[in-house]
Amino acid sequence: MSASHRCVAVDLGAESGRVVVGSFDGVRLHTEVVHRFANVPRQRDGHLRWDMQRLWDDVRTGLRSAGEQGVVDSVGVDTWGIDFGFLDGQGRLLADPVSHRDGRTRHLVELADKLVGHRLYHDTGTQIMHINSVFQLMAETRNEGLPGEARTLLMVPDIFHHLLSGSRVAEYTAVSTTGAYDMATRTWAVDLLEDLGVRTDLLPEVVDAGTDLGSLQPELADAPGLAATRVITPGSHDTASAVAAVPFLDPHAGYISSGTWSLVGVERERPVINAAAETANLTNEGGVAGTVRLLRNVMGLWILQECRRQWEREGMTLSYPDLVQLAQDAPAHHAVVDVDHPAFVEPGDMPERIREFCRRSGQPVPSSVGEISRCVLEGLTLRYRYAFDQIAKVTGTPVTAVHVVGGGSRNDVLNRATAAATQLPVIAGPVEATAMGNLLVQLCSLGELGGLDDIRDVVRATEPTRDIDPDPSAAARWDDAYARLHELIAVAPADLA
Repeated sequence: MSASHRCVAVDLGAESGRVVVGSFDGVRLHTEVVHRFANVPRQRDGHLRWDMQRLWDDVRTGLRSAGEQGVVDSVGVDTWGIDFGFLDGQGRLLADPVSHRDGRTRHLVELADKLVGHRLYHDTGTQIMHINSVFQLMAETRNEGLPGEARTLLMVPDIFHHLLSGSRVAEYTAVSTTGAYDMATRTWAVDLLEDLGVRTDLLPEVVDAGTDLGSLQPELADAPGLAATRVITPGSHDTASAVAAVPFLDPHAGYISSGTWSLVGVERERPVINAAAETANLTNEGGVAGTVRLLRNVMGLWILQECRRQWEREGMTLSYPDLVQLAQDAPAHHAVVDVDHPAFVEPGDMPERIREFCRRSGQPVPSSVGEISRCVLEGLTLRYRYAFDQIAKVTGTPVTAVHVVGGGSRNDVLNRATAAATQLPVIAGPVEATAMGNLLVQLCSLGELGGLDDIRDVVRATEPTRDIDPDPSAAARWDDAYARLHELIAVAPADLA
């Protein structure tokens, strides 16, 4: 990308969003955040829904700000996965997408299992989670009934690309999160969906990351700096963009994309869909340049975020650095919490849910902010170890190191705990992996970079990483805590809810 080129990444997370301008000097990527905004779902029509008009207003504000500072050559949007909306025949969004944390799918996994059994996994290669799009589609069909005017289903990032360019296509990395897409054949799992009673006439064409979707809509292109802007889909699932920016040197290293969710996995050339992967409940998700991300979804910093919101409601204003420091000062391994337990999926009084989990599992009950925060962070690292162990068993290849990217890579307490829990070296950074991956995929589409190897060369040149070695003296204590996690996983979820 020459000095005259500028790209814009719209990076929407489940808690906040930002618009980032990127420019490339031939060696390094230079980024600037031109707009930040909150992402707050709202209760409407009996469901927790994303506020798409507010998000769209913020996207436009950020894009116009970027244009006022200079010519924008391209723009691409990445968001979380799973959630979707419906367009009518005129391309209008019929309703705000329901959040995967809404709770409407709670009992549909069991129903789907009765209808199609093991095909839920073998027809898609997707980890079975009740929040998956396939179960949301069942909820739409059975509970509300799909709107009669619906003509096209689009994932959340695809909706924004539609608003930007008028396109009505879906991007591979986003649809790969649905549990409705066959990762082996790279086609929609039409037979599976029909057997689940889901309409398949709404499914859009699927395109690869790096696809040029066309120019901006005229009302956007009229703004300064935006007349020639192209809309280029990045890895539109935010984890796909983040993993594209993992500076791998060792092909056997794993990654943790650490944010509201933690995505824990390895990069593969092909999906792994077999009985062992099903038993381990590993998911195969699409990556940039045709790669596959073999991973497990771990609950992530969502639990700590929700704890912080509850403490604020109780009159305590605490920053995330405050919580990390309080956690560091609290006793280690006071209690072990399985952060992937269903009790922690939906919004609510998360500190009390953690205390109740410990009561029901016969453990010491954490009381202070620091003790609860430490339980969450240690629970995350134990689940990271569990995920890497499962991946090693399924692939037959041990993970040799762990790259941590995203916001969580700044959390030194969590990173040191991850190294100690897994007894693997941790490489922390880049922090802005998602935005970097988004921008660099756009540069590939514009012809400035040749592919994934070039992308990672730029990442290594742009942001130094931090190496954290495991503490061997802590191994025995973490082994004991890990054994306790295994005992908790073996207990029926209802007994701990």
